[in-house]
Amino acid sequence: MANEEVDDVDEAILYALQEDARNMSSGDIAERTGTSDSTVRKRIQRLESDGVIKGYSANIDYQRSGYPLRMLLFCTATIPERGGLVDDILALDGVVSVQELVTGQQNLLVTAVGETDSDITPVAQELLDMGLTVADEVLVRTHKTTPFGKFDAEVHDDSEE
Repeated sequence: MANEEVDDVDEAILYALQEDARNMSSGDIAERTGTSDSTVRKRIQRLESDGVIKGYSANIDYQRSGYPLRMLLFCTATIPERGGLVDDILALDGVVSVQELVTGQQNLLVTAVGETDSDITPVAQELLDMGLTVADEVLVRTHKTTPFGKFDAEVHDDSEE
């Protein structure tokens, strides 16, 4: 049963979990999807075991938690090295995410947070010490996310009419 294709019910489950995984019960999702509570639980387990759902995390407002600076650092690494550096970069104090980019000169996007500029500056230096080129630094004012719209059956169905 591993690695089954993601169908419309799975997508609706994924959308609901993206909206608010902490407060969304399997019963709530079952009601939305027209399936049973046990079906939802089994599908979530399968999606987790197949690696579609990689985990659950809190969406932190770093500014409100005392870390008002969010810096994006666009870096360049050699192509053979870039994927292998991701875990080392994530281990740096202040780094909260790393994205491997496959097009363009800059091929790693590092996000760091800090209370002051002196919290962020060492991150850039450590990236340089790892042999990366820091091509650009951007200070972010706000950052918001939304569930992936193609997983929302209601919106998806309305757009097809």
